[in-house]
Amino acid sequence: MIVIPSKNFKKAIKRLSPKVRVALAERLRMFMADPWNSLLNNHALHGSMRNYRSINMTGDYRLIYEEYEVETVRLIDVDTHGGLYGR
Repeated sequence: MIVIPSKNFKKAIKRLSPKVRVALAERLRMFMADPWNSLLNNHALHGSMRNYRSINMTGDYRLIYEEYEVETVRLIDVDTHGGLYGR
């Protein structure tokens, strides 16, 4: 699988704590090996974000991505659930 980070994703990583960055790295490795691993809770989003999918990183942090091409995903954003969805 090819993973392409967006500019927004690169900016978002800089705001993460070191602990969350470690969790991100681990979940990305897991995602690249098996995107459907049950720990990731990989699911489609709805509404204005219907072209994206989300995976769980920690209890509150989520990673948003889109399927870009065959075997290629673009990482869109990473933040808390509330930060991403405004709830």
